Amino acid sequence: MDISHSIKEDILRNRLPRGVPLRQASLSTRYGVSRIPIRDALQALKSEGWLVLHGKAGVMIPDLNWKEAEDLYLMRAELECLLFGMAFDRIDKDDLVEARYFLEKLNQENLTLIYKGELNWLFHQALYRAAERPALQRMVETLNKQVVRYLGFQYGPLGYRNTSQSQHEKLLSLIELNDEKAALTFLRQHIENAGILLTEYLKELDV
Repeated sequence: MDISHSIKEDILRNRLPRGVPLRQASLSTRYGVSRIPIRDALQALKSEGWLVLHGKAGVMIPDLNWKEAEDLYLMRAELECLLFGMAFDRIDKDDLVEARYFLEKLNQENLTLIYKGELNWLFHQALYRAAERPALQRMVETLNKQVVRYLGFQYGPLGYRNTSQSQHEKLLSLIELNDEKAALTFLRQHIENAGILLTEYLKELDV
């Protein structure tokens, strides 16, 4: 049982309270494990931005807000396009096969939101890895993991799943055509359009 995965899914489904400290004892009972894996999971989630400090030693689930959502997509647009540009000429057939594999997995039904987020990152990672820039890749991965916190909106009321998938297909087609300029422009649009849609939605909710 992946405790971090379970806690993330419960956060996305609003099954855990926001803005109050999470107690290891109650989480231990909820997930049927000892406090040690709970402690380790909370530490990992804090490092990924899913939890923030509360008091001297506690952690809590932060509220979602449009400013953070906007910051995340702005950073992603810059860093991912930089990384993609470094990788483009080195992307080979195996990378494209791997990317299509994850794209097909994303089309499956009954996936958890967390798994959808992981598959989305794995798709992009398959295209960026050829750059061989591990520090930059780790930063981009961290941003993508934080963005998953907002998937409940994008796959829920915004209904963005089909649009995202069709854009992924378009991106692969541009890579296969070896059109670097068009591919870079399209990747930026892919990230920015989704980010703007989410940010405007959150503004309307005053989140």
